[in-house]
Amino acid sequence: MAMLTFHDESPAQAAGPVHIPEQRRGGRRTSIRPAEGDTSSRRELAHLLFDEEDKERVHGTWRHLLAAKEFRHRPDLSTGERTALSYERLRLVNSLVGSPLALAGDARSLAALHEWVGVVDGGVCTLASIHYNLFLGSLLDHQNGIDGRDLSEFTSMRQAGTFLCTELDHGNDAPALQTTAVLDPETGGFILHTPTPGAQKFMPNTSLAGGPKSAVVAARLVIDGEDQGVFLFLTQLSDRDGHLPGIHVRRLPDRTGTPVDHCLTAFEHVRLPREALLESAHGRLDDEGRLDSEVGSARKRFLRSIGRVTAGKLCMSAGTLGMSRAALAIAVRHAHSRFIAGPKLGERVPLAAHRSHHGRLLHGLATAYAMTFLHRTTVSRWMHHAPQDRADVERLVAIVKGWITWQARAVTTEARERCGAQGLFPVNGISELAQNIEGGITAEGDNLVIWVKAGSEMLFGQGVEHRPHPPAPPVGRSLTSLPFLRDLLAELVVLWQSRARTALRQGPKGDPLGRWNEASGPALEMVSVYAALQAADAFIEAAARAESDATRTVLENLCRLFLLRQIEGRTGDLLAEGHLAADHVRTFPYLVNDVIAGLAPHMMTLADAFDLPSEFLDAVPIATGRRLGDKPDEWARRTHLWE
Repeated sequence: MAMLTFHDESPAQAAGPVHIPEQRRGGRRTSIRPAEGDTSSRRELAHLLFDEEDKERVHGTWRHLLAAKEFRHRPDLSTGERTALSYERLRLVNSLVGSPLALAGDARSLAALHEWVGVVDGGVCTLASIHYNLFLGSLLDHQNGIDGRDLSEFTSMRQAGTFLCTELDHGNDAPALQTTAVLDPETGGFILHTPTPGAQKFMPNTSLAGGPKSAVVAARLVIDGEDQGVFLFLTQLSDRDGHLPGIHVRRLPDRTGTPVDHCLTAFEHVRLPREALLESAHGRLDDEGRLDSEVGSARKRFLRSIGRVTAGKLCMSAGTLGMSRAALAIAVRHAHSRFIAGPKLGERVPLAAHRSHHGRLLHGLATAYAMTFLHRTTVSRWMHHAPQDRADVERLVAIVKGWITWQARAVTTEARERCGAQGLFPVNGISELAQNIEGGITAEGDNLVIWVKAGSEMLFGQGVEHRPHPPAPPVGRSLTSLPFLRDLLAELVVLWQSRARTALRQGPKGDPLGRWNEASGPALEMVSVYAALQAADAFIEAAARAESDATRTVLENLCRLFLLRQIEGRTGDLLAEGHLAADHVRTFPYLVNDVIAGLAPHMMTLADAFDLPSEFLDAVPIATGRRLGDKPDEWARRTHLWE
């Protein structure tokens, strides 16, 4: 067990002190300090955000990593040094895991790992997803993946695991990949080969960085010249002396975001033993070398083989979720400690005093809370779904992954901008987060592609709720009502589904692609609104679980702000379809302003509930009121002037 240099702390101690002065306005003193009782509210909010009674079990170990000196932000390192550090940190993570295989089989804990470590090191987030989920998880999911095998090389990380599926010419059309594994009837083993340059495996971390590696490789199983579809093969890539014979690896150029050793990988007639094939109900070989499968089509066998991609979507959305919350925490603290000229001569007021500033951050906080509650409910549905519901839950996971990662990018970009030029410097811990989120948007299924698939399925009724009765007329209903706002989102889902179906019917006859092109726009809008609806439902349910009236009121107002933001650009459609009255539309901006005004005193509490350790925040200059270039005594002198 590695020794970590952190100390335990309660949620109330999760953030170091930020000096929050009072401002003078209109001849009277108006406090921008957190409201009374915010310490208890912060604890309760953190309890609700982080799996409640399971908070310490699921999140405790990974949260403490952010407090360890080994996880301090290191923007001064070169690309190679940062990659090496990510592998060192991954091994530190592994030293804290009681059972790596149990972690790989626990979607909630695995997602939580990504949610926390990605805040500091996007490289660890990527490597952990590959090693624990795609590599060890694939072994777990196949009948012979762990039975009778010695996995100690992988569970101890004497060998890191990686996953080779995507090829240079085959990304989103991975079922068409070209790498082959030909059954050798004489030995019963396989010959793994890359037949064309386009069949090189694209982007896996297969270099010698981080030590020896093994991989799960997706290849077409060929028996007696007949293509049986894509299966997975356990393949050692390297040892202490370098890459094994027949395995050719070339480093790819650096990409944006935290660096990982991405490579092109090719196989030249590499011989594998019989046990290299990962078998399960979707396919296994009998003693005569014949394939026996309970799954009818090659495509379904492929999808069953790479089933770990669904859990990977949960990990990617969790990683970007944690990054966006960290960006908001930094930006909110900066808003309270950065002072600018006030309306009166000689007056200084914090950025947080301005509606134009705190309003944008509160919209981000509302979205981050919605993202978090949605992720929690989606993970639970994935972990506890019935076999017959698998397709519906996989679709939900894909939709949620797209929505969360896209929202995370928008929230993080806004938070960075609210930090001004200071936010552009990597030392302030926020500038690289948006770049790292870009990786999550593309990984485990490009967002647009997986939404197109979901939209095509929902077009014909899959996953769209059916209204038992017509909606109530809008007259007399208030936009302050959470049920009314929620119902408006549900009406928008049905509206865009209807528009997509109409577009499909009216598309060019005899041209399937042309018809889909007509329907794809409204279908994607349907998916987007559906995702927001799922987030709203999760948010409303979480607010109802709050024990104190004060916390419940804050959460309901934050949820109200989230729903108003989702509806804001769609009031024209709702008015045209009779779901809103003209007075609703006229009063809409005033209501949004009032909700923001009521939430402004709680902004720091809402951000502190993200429970980031003080050690992490104290290392970020703008999160503690320091400016780049400040000497310690200058910072102390400035902060004392506020008291």
